[in-house]
Amino acid sequence: MPSSAVPPPYDQFLRTADEVAAARPEVDLDMAREVFHEVATVLYNGLALDGLDEHDTRAVVAGLCVDLVAGDPAAAIQARSDPSDLHDPEAVSAAYLVSVAMLKL
Repeated sequence: MPSSAVPPPYDQFLRTADEVAAARPEVDLDMAREVFHEVATVLYNGLALDGLDEHDTRAVVAGLCVDLVAGDPAAAIQARSDPSDLHDPEAVSAAYLVSVAMLKL
């Protein structure tokens, strides 16, 4: 998927790359954008979030954006659980687990 064609909410991954590069001088912006573009592409093409409604899809993408820059992304993603604001907590949990597997974390 071309970077100019990253649809919402997957475009949040590119904004996260920009934010991380701006906050951490040791992070190369182009490399960060490339990595997060690959994350968006893998999840989009792999249908990892397929079946979630728009609200839950946005919640998963937002959670992944936070967790993927954590010290241990796999542990952060696997520990994520806040079903109170989700429409389908079980499907969201499954989407996180699929994302971990697809991203080989």
